Amino acid sequence: MFRFTTGERAELYGAILQAFGAANERLETALGLDDVRARLRTVGWLDAIHDEDLQEALRKLREWQLLDVVQNHAENYRTAEEYERRNLQYSLTRRGEAAFAGVEHALSVLASTGALQTAVLEAITDRLDELYVLLGDSTSSDRRVFTTLQELEGHLEALLANTKAFNGELQRLLRAEGTDLATFREVKAATVAYLQEFLVNLDQRGQTVSSAVERLEQRGVSLLHARALRGAELPPAADGDPAPAWLERRRARWEGLQAWFRPADGARPRVEQLHDVARRAIVTLLQVLDRITESRRRSSSAVQDFRELARWFAAAPGEDDLHRLWSAAFGLGPARHAHLAHPDPELVPSSASWADTPPVEVSALLRTSGRTERFTRTGRVRDIGGLKAARAERARKERAELEAAWDVLGADGPVSLSGFRTLDHTVFERLLDLLGRALAVRPDAGGARRAVTSDGRVEIVLRPSPDGGRAVLRTSRGRLEGPDYLVEIRSPGAPGAVTREGTA
Repeated sequence: MFRFTTGERAELYGAILQAFGAANERLETALGLDDVRARLRTVGWLDAIHDEDLQEALRKLREWQLLDVVQNHAENYRTAEEYERRNLQYSLTRRGEAAFAGVEHALSVLASTGALQTAVLEAITDRLDELYVLLGDSTSSDRRVFTTLQELEGHLEALLANTKAFNGELQRLLRAEGTDLATFREVKAATVAYLQEFLVNLDQRGQTVSSAVERLEQRGVSLLHARALRGAELPPAADGDPAPAWLERRRARWEGLQAWFRPADGARPRVEQLHDVARRAIVTLLQVLDRITESRRRSSSAVQDFRELARWFAAAPGEDDLHRLWSAAFGLGPARHAHLAHPDPELVPSSASWADTPPVEVSALLRTSGRTERFTRTGRVRDIGGLKAARAERARKERAELEAAWDVLGADGPVSLSGFRTLDHTVFERLLDLLGRALAVRPDAGGARRAVTSDGRVEIVLRPSPDGGRAVLRTSRGRLEGPDYLVEIRSPGAPGAVTREGTA
């Protein structure tokens, strides 16, 4: 199907298919020989071409089943020449349309760079909320449901395509070696800034999309697809009812949306994996920038030194000069380069050859690790009594702070976290530690997250809140705002549990 892209006439074949594609955009489905010639000029083919060459190219495209030809019996022909030129009408086949679309897609992928756009996440949330409203209104139009679903799938496809393209560009950037270090450094620095800007509030946006998916699923995804099918008004097909295949594509798209933001099997959403990829890329890019900066700061490097030394060896006039250069550069002639000496070095002159001198014992540590033993005085044992006392005092202080925090959090009766309003910063840190432990745990089948402190004395249970509200906690050092959760704080095994119903 893509044989037209190779060979001597590949450019002519591509121009002809592009001419037919441009004609299809203007609803011209059939072109004669003169029409094809005229269309070639509009798509940029300006070279002269004889009728025999053009007819031969059309014949090859027909042979590859990319073009179809029919006779135009409805036309009136005045001369035989006019009949020869205008009788045959060419049009694209399904294979031709697919081949042309494939080449166009390949060229667009080569020209695209990809992007991470948080605006796409917000657009997905808006379309989900709009579908939620439309499904709740029985008087809403099925056509509106269909068009909104199409917009949602379009935003999802844009997110996937841009993310894949950007990730590919990012990995190539990590492997690239630029000749112009200044430009190379600017590109990497700009990429780091771009990734950092993308990661701002990414978790919050992902959670917002997940909540919108959950709300829409409560209305019924099957109802959504059924109404969208009625609004699609699919045309009849010769090979059967097109509705089952259309519904299957919609279900596959919805599963893709779930995999990105709210997996049905409780797995980790892909948007969080994207967060990890971006963070690792930032760290890697910063490390590369540090190496580039360090290499530019140094006046020379070991690689440059060895290259210069290699040039000296290549330019040496004789073998004796090579030996002298080797001795001057590395000093590996005598065995004393290893810092070894005889027990009585005065008995062995430094000018004596190693072949005429007695052997020197070589340490096993030098042979295995390249280092020699160093015997020094044993260091004094440090008195750690004061350190132990300080650590014990700090442990008692932390235990007192923990007890005070649990006393504050253990007020009688259910209280929403937003009801705390202003907390002591120490109490707030203990509460934040519990919330962090719980959010790091995968939810169970009921959606609850359970975690305990390192000493096992306090357990926290987080459950999704049905109202989906938000709460704000304030301390003397700032404020914390987060999504809604039902929180239960208790001591495992204790008869009386500390309960909190609110948000985190």
